[in-house]
Amino acid sequence: MELNFDLNNIRTTEFGIGMDDMNNQSFCLMAVDSNVQSALREMTLATWNAMIALNSDPPMYEASEKHESQEYVYLSLNDDLAHQMKLLHEANNLTINSNAFEEPTNIFCYFARLTDAHGRRLTALRRATQFKGALKSRFIAWRLMTDALKLVEDKIFRLDNDFDLLIDASNIHILRPNAFEFVGKLQDAILAAVPENIRMIQEDLPFVSLGSVQEYAINRPRAARHLASIRCQEQTRNIDKTSLKELCISTGVSIREVEEKIVIQEGHVMGFLEVLDRRRYKITLVRDSAEIFKATARQKINRGRR
Repeated sequence: MELNFDLNNIRTTEFGIGMDDMNNQSFCLMAVDSNVQSALREMTLATWNAMIALNSDPPMYEASEKHESQEYVYLSLNDDLAHQMKLLHEANNLTINSNAFEEPTNIFCYFARLTDAHGRRLTALRRATQFKGALKSRFIAWRLMTDALKLVEDKIFRLDNDFDLLIDASNIHILRPNAFEFVGKLQDAILAAVPENIRMIQEDLPFVSLGSVQEYAINRPRAARHLASIRCQEQTRNIDKTSLKELCISTGVSIREVEEKIVIQEGHVMGFLEVLDRRRYKITLVRDSAEIFKATARQKINRGRR
């Protein structure tokens, strides 16, 4: 994976914060001096180095996957789940607000916007956690002139060592998936996408009745995440009806067939979604003693791989 940006030839560096007031997100820029700009560039480079050290060929982010707290994954900037971050990355003429720190509890992130010699933009973003506490805390400072410790009442902003994600013209490069989900309001986006995801999956699976699935998933984030994952899988359209029925039966998912359509029995919607998302499976290592498992993470193994 390559970054669509030249980290060795950065021309401009801007600093900004994200505010969340009554669930309405807004972003603004703040003026910073050359020392802060230099620190932001160092943080950006440290983030990219950390990503490459973890995985030079990262997997795509999946909404239903159980990701590590720190794991390099990516998501296309054109993906529906990238909408919130795409708005920030492509925003022009953000306002400058020198009073943005007046309400520190409303700050949910801070970011750097960099441009390289080719005019390409890179957005580096960090979820606001540690520095929010620092803004509200009081610090003790040592004064050389008096040799006495004094209480510092000023608001203090402390930068982190790296960012949670980097956004270039093509992808969101994610170092901390949980932070990406928080700042990108993914839970809200995934729940809102349930009807459209159902519609798309229904086109691939015309032999399945998905009405009960939509009703179940519309306010259940975990089920909605499975739908988002299933929709993105190219092989969904190739699922065989007979094979689907057999896998449901063998893994304990109760279904029936009504007018040639598979209907999921009450209480088995999550199990059915796990089947479609390739997360339910059965193994028989002990004779006449099949075991059924649910995978929280999965990786496809190619034939012939050792």
